[in-house]
Amino acid sequence: MQWTPESKVLVQGIAQPLGAYYASRMKAYGTNIVAGVSVGYTGEPIDGIPVFDLVEDALCEVGAVEIGLIFVHPHNVLDAALEAIAAGIRQLIIVSGGVPPLDMVDLLKKARATNTFILGSGSQGLMIPEKLWLGIHEPQFYQPGKVGLISRTDGFSDEVALTLTQAGLGQSIAVSLGTDGIIGSNFEQWLQILEEDEVTEAIVLLGQSNGRAEIAAAEYIASAIEKPVIAYIAGLYAPVERSFGDAATIIAAQLSHTVSATSTDKQTIAALKQAKVTIAKRPSEIPKLVQKNLK
Repeated sequence: MQWTPESKVLVQGIAQPLGAYYASRMKAYGTNIVAGVSVGYTGEPIDGIPVFDLVEDALCEVGAVEIGLIFVHPHNVLDAALEAIAAGIRQLIIVSGGVPPLDMVDLLKKARATNTFILGSGSQGLMIPEKLWLGIHEPQFYQPGKVGLISRTDGFSDEVALTLTQAGLGQSIAVSLGTDGIIGSNFEQWLQILEEDEVTEAIVLLGQSNGRAEIAAAEYIASAIEKPVIAYIAGLYAPVERSFGDAATIIAAQLSHTVSATSTDKQTIAALKQAKVTIAKRPSEIPKLVQKNLK
């Protein structure tokens, strides 16, 4: 993978309101956005970013691109991603949430066959403070430091980053895996990246209640991660039994009578404790626990 300030970035769906808003801000931050793609908008630059109908047309003009950001409608994500892969882009961040599961299955098959890295769908993106901003994080909440942040929660990364920053704990890398049921890269991949990262000294993991991914992450931490890990599981200490996740997942579970049981919560906690992960009961505890583990 190549995530550097010099990496060329292309934004698909740049004419979408969200795409246009964040593309402009990312460029102002210093992200090397070289082109955007939105059908019907060729010749209409957005804040100085040239816009093309097709990815192929964009690359003919600006040359090879390392990273693609996808903001298109969820039902168009598969086509957009396949177009980017066909053009040789091998790192894709899917900001769009609610991508049809079968589309993600097809995309991940293609990604494996072409050695393409997928982050998302439903991802906030990736932040390397003061170096690289890709996605929809709020960069003013982040500062350079030694804490790696991996999240499976929607928008919660910014709040935790701000809490860490206010405590004088900057971040090395902050990554949002995505909130959809089927996503590309997982906790294990990013845990290994942060384990090997020379800047990162501690890892904060933000997960979901009733999440199988969190159990798998705990097992991986136990077997392969030596750096201290502090975890916060959103919804774990809610006063009443509830299902957590996106609205579509909750409704589907209720209709099929397969609402997650609290036993999964217990399994998650047991797995994290067995892996010697420090568990925060509330977000405000995270900075103190990070400082304690660093000492």
